[in-house]
Amino acid sequence: MIRNKFFLVLFLLLFLMYNILTLNKIAACGLENFGDNYTVSDNIENPDGIVLRSFKMHDMVLPESLKGIARAGAGVNNIPVDKCTEKGIAVFNTPGANANAVKELVIAALFLASRDISGGIEWAKSLSDKGADIPALVEKGKSNFAGNEITGKSLSVIGLGAIGAMVANAAYRLGMNVVGFDPFLSVGAALHLDPRVKVVSSLEKAVAEADYITIHVPLNDSTKSEFNSDIFAAMKKGVRFLNFARGELVDNAALREAIANETVKLYITDFPNEEVLNMEHTICIPHLGASSEESEDNCAVMASRELIDFLENGNITNSVNFPNCSLTPSALPRITVMHKNVPAMLSAFTTILSEAGLNIANIINKSKKDVAYTMIETDSAPTDEIIKKIESTDGVIRARLLIK
Repeated sequence: MIRNKFFLVLFLLLFLMYNILTLNKIAACGLENFGDNYTVSDNIENPDGIVLRSFKMHDMVLPESLKGIARAGAGVNNIPVDKCTEKGIAVFNTPGANANAVKELVIAALFLASRDISGGIEWAKSLSDKGADIPALVEKGKSNFAGNEITGKSLSVIGLGAIGAMVANAAYRLGMNVVGFDPFLSVGAALHLDPRVKVVSSLEKAVAEADYITIHVPLNDSTKSEFNSDIFAAMKKGVRFLNFARGELVDNAALREAIANETVKLYITDFPNEEVLNMEHTICIPHLGASSEESEDNCAVMASRELIDFLENGNITNSVNFPNCSLTPSALPRITVMHKNVPAMLSAFTTILSEAGLNIANIINKSKKDVAYTMIETDSAPTDEIIKKIESTDGVIRARLLIK
């Protein structure tokens, strides 16, 4: 009896061990969340989960063991999300964790765009060998770097998610007239938006009268090169254009033309590339938006917690490809099923369990576009054969059994 209990405990310990692969340097405070039942390394085979920041995964072979990917940040264009969905791999991000860091840099960029601060700094450095003449030269030359105040100017914020809303609110408090546009504005985001921010119904309306434009939308097939010649044509002359979202949102050829015809007075981006670096009237920042100690810590902690909750409890929070779905952790056996969002899936699962003589204690089902996610708790543990039968059901992508 004692020997049998020993082997049962040993089996459960092995069963509950998880391998985590890190593809970028992840803040220690995030990795510390992984307990003794985790092996965390940047060189590990057959990972159950991956934590990353900007590593590009598109050419990476996804192992069969992989169940979840946690991006310590908001954008997931470096992850093959569609491929992950097909294989039943949940992809998580950390919306809002880096929002304050990006907001602060955008506000700094507003000042950089208004006053020729960077030009003035470089000019001041050139005076280093002028000795006692420096003060007089500074007073004589400072007028070359005069600019404008942002108070009373119009700012258009494109995208009113966590970052966009914070930028809009901060800019309003700095005295700007703020207009916002977001075709997918959620109720939650709207509640965080200052009611004095004017929300308009189209991108063209949003940019038409703006003195400053800042974009905060995700990069996907529908937004790639969204800022093209047509959108630049809708802008008034002399606009300052800020891009702290993704470089590919802007059509560079159209941008070059907009700078040449003086529609865009200055372009500031956090995503330098060879083409933009060689354009006039641009300021390129080396992707510092989320590069604060606080932001990296927040993202790492949030990403690790999401991945742990999914691997151990099956709960999904902040997934970009599967619906949010959760049950309170319990001691009951839990079956999780990723499947297509089609009729009769739940009845198929319950029939299999009923025929096996298993009673369902709890069940929850959520859907997101073409996919859905179901969690079922039973009074007693199902066999591997039952899980395989569920997984072989037409329309099922992946099934897992979680036992505490």
